[in-house]
Amino acid sequence: MNDFDLYYWPVPFRGQFIRGILAHAECTWDEHDAAEIERIMGQDPGKQPIGFMGPPLLIDRKQDFAISQMPAIAIYLGERLNLLPTTAQRRALCAKIVLDANDVLDELTLDGGRDMWTAKNWENFVPRLQKWIKIFESSGTRNGLTGADGFILGTEQLGIADIVASILWTTVADRFPAIRKIIEETSPVVWGHAKRVAETPSIAALSRKNYDTYGETYCDGEIEKSLRSVVI
Repeated sequence: MNDFDLYYWPVPFRGQFIRGILAHAECTWDEHDAAEIERIMGQDPGKQPIGFMGPPLLIDRKQDFAISQMPAIAIYLGERLNLLPTTAQRRALCAKIVLDANDVLDELTLDGGRDMWTAKNWENFVPRLQKWIKIFESSGTRNGLTGADGFILGTEQLGIADIVASILWTTVADRFPAIRKIIEETSPVVWGHAKRVAETPSIAALSRKNYDTYGETYCDGEIEKSLRSVVI
């Protein structure tokens, strides 16, 4: 029996953070198709594994525990798999980085498709995206991070903050070359760190597997179509 059940749509996007953490820790997990996700979403909250509105949803089989919301899942797995920093201050900073990453995804998809991208609002957004990149850079350089060495919270080992930051930037960069250029030019530190983490064997293998499964798909749907129409 595998260690976990992961319920997330068949795209990388928000679920990729969870996959990356599980892959790095050499955990095993089962993924469930859209029909099964929709079945559980349609249940009364009292009958769901945990009351939730939408995926990702993670079930830890060994602990008989269910949790939703990407940041909560990431922090739970960090605790469960010994991937969090040892001090309260750095654990709080780790949570901040995960929440920042979640915010970046919300902004890239205009709050999950509440609106569609136009050339003008993308042009206006680029400086804000650059600021987000600089925020991640600041988190790392305060702890000695360079493009070639170190971890984002100054820890001795790669942890949740590194995995989340790397997957945030490499997943979108690999599918949108124009965004990759923005990241590279805005912060060689952020891009260097993201690439180093992405090249670790377990996460690199996950990326190859996901390309085989999902191809160039990022978040799918109309919002991805609108994003691709302006990110050129």
